Amino acid sequence: MYEAYYGFSEKPFSLTPDPKYLYRSQSHGNAFDLLQYAIRRREGFAVVTGDIGTGKTTLCRALLEQIDRTTFTALVLNPFLTEEDLLRRILQDFGVISREEIKVGRMANVTKQELIEALNDFLLSLIPLKASAVLIIDEAQNLPLPVLEQIRILSNLETDKEKLLQIILVGQLNLQTLLRSPEMRQLDQRVSIRYELKPLDDETVAAYVAHRLTIAGGGAAVSFTAKALQQVHRWSGGIPRLINLICDRALLAAFSVRANRITPEMVTHAADSLDLQVPRANFGHWFRRQAPLVTAAAVLLLSASVAVGASAYVYQRFASAKPALAHAAERVTPPVAPVRAQPANVAQGTTGSARRELPAEAAFTILVGSFAVGQETTTADVTSTTEWLEASGFPVFYAEVNLGPRGRWQRVLAGAYADSQTARRDAERLRAAAPQSDAHLVSASFAVGLVASVPREPETELRPSGTEP
Repeated sequence: MYEAYYGFSEKPFSLTPDPKYLYRSQSHGNAFDLLQYAIRRREGFAVVTGDIGTGKTTLCRALLEQIDRTTFTALVLNPFLTEEDLLRRILQDFGVISREEIKVGRMANVTKQELIEALNDFLLSLIPLKASAVLIIDEAQNLPLPVLEQIRILSNLETDKEKLLQIILVGQLNLQTLLRSPEMRQLDQRVSIRYELKPLDDETVAAYVAHRLTIAGGGAAVSFTAKALQQVHRWSGGIPRLINLICDRALLAAFSVRANRITPEMVTHAADSLDLQVPRANFGHWFRRQAPLVTAAAVLLLSASVAVGASAYVYQRFASAKPALAHAAERVTPPVAPVRAQPANVAQGTTGSARRELPAEAAFTILVGSFAVGQETTTADVTSTTEWLEASGFPVFYAEVNLGPRGRWQRVLAGAYADSQTARRDAERLRAAAPQSDAHLVSASFAVGLVASVPREPETELRPSGTEP
């Protein structure tokens, strides 16, 4: 449909395992090189595993294309075979028997032992020719245990110096679990090479997409924006099969509006039309990238709990609030129409952190936290809270107040506002993002310690921070 419009000679994101489309990422390149090494060295058993759609079958096809003429190959794609069927399929691929012989039933009465002897005779005949034989079994995790045992027996076909048959098992991740079961202990001990294919990272996804567009002949006619490629990685989790599905649908969406650039919206629409869910692994990757923000919020909550002397209780509440804090950066928006403050006056406070004072014209601010001056962690707490707020788009101000016998406290303030309605709206956003932070609206006079209390407003009481005694 869109191939002619963009000048492709064929579909660039077809799901068929065409070896010319194999992109040799670091993981796929390493697997390819290891398998070639195993074949040359006649290592016996090699096992390659990978998640669904990581390109295992395409890797096998590409490997077969690179094997020289002195190497005979047998590729088994259907693992649901009996022991005799497996032997007949191997002999057929090696050219010992023909498809016609099997079809007319000429091999029906041949015993398993006779089939093994025929295979052994063929393998021995390769030695004077300096030739070798390789058996590749795809989807090996579905092999019945008796067939796996038969494959182990085939690995015993050898001379005093070398193996006669190189066997490569390719399958999903649970193949390793199957091989390590007690029943497969003998076979597992014969495996000399193991490799697990990994999904593509975000940079490799971009290279993978460009590779397939180029191979299909339309690399110059259409392109994906950088953000669109990030979305492809996000929705696919780096799985090549899912990348192909998403990109194919995105190209179709672009073709429908005659566009030559694939946008993030087109990719998201493609993922939605395929009913895809963001892989769990990407949530972990997102959380690691957001770790500094989450850590800053955690430090803020922990400091508040120590100040009120109820650390055990707050620790329990904080643990349950972690999921909400992890999304703080997405849910907090910058203050709306704050007072335009001049560059802050900077002076060195007793906490060791720079003090940014509220502008004189500010009527309201948001009190986010208070930290006891003189504690060893106060400077780090103020810095962490500041970084969290600034990452969320809020200007940050400080005020140190003296509460007499209760000591001196460093207050961290978010935003400077001329009207309470805007300030209250932003305070609610902060509390929604980090419910345990106790961020709340206060008057500017109270924030800097000029008044001890403030009157109650219709919707929200302007009160001192709960982190202070």
